[in-house]
Amino acid sequence: MSVSCRSAITCCSRIAKSQSSNLLRTSSYALARQTPSRRWQSTETAPSNPKIAGIVDQISQLTLLETADLVSSLKSRLNIADIPMGGFAAAAPAAPAAAPVEEEEAAPAAQEKTLFNLKLKSFDAAAKPKVIKEIKSMLGLSLVDSKKFVESAPKMMKESVPKEEAEKIVEALKALGAVVEME
Repeated sequence: MSVSCRSAITCCSRIAKSQSSNLLRTSSYALARQTPSRRWQSTETAPSNPKIAGIVDQISQLTLLETADLVSSLKSRLNIADIPMGGFAAAAPAAPAAAPVEEEEAAPAAQEKTLFNLKLKSFDAAAKPKVIKEIKSMLGLSLVDSKKFVESAPKMMKESVPKEEAEKIVEALKALGAVVEME
């Protein structure tokens, strides 16, 4: 352990000891007033195995530093690798390895398309109120937003819609007098 880590640990332990003594003095009165139902003493989710219950009791009494030591010991004994928390740096090496898989999957995707984008192309002027009402119910927009949406046609309605649902939407709007395109 480096010197700065040791000093941080000793500092934290001193603070924890002083706070725990202050906490004991102030909380003795509060504990006397509290009801006996506490989360860690609840019997609702208590494990049925007494061995497990004993382990849970022992772990719940550990300090933060002892818990960190326990986690590192378990990781080393069980050969559990640390999960990288790098974000973009960790994701960069994985991208080139996935490229050959995408090429293989592109061929079956070209055979049969299952997800479609729906685009409202146009509508009958006489059927405009019915189309607005249907768009309002489909997209969950307000009446004003639905009217603006319909009047701004051609416009993308929905993206990545399954084939069966897309066909139902196209048929429903076609019956009202609108032209919808599946892309």
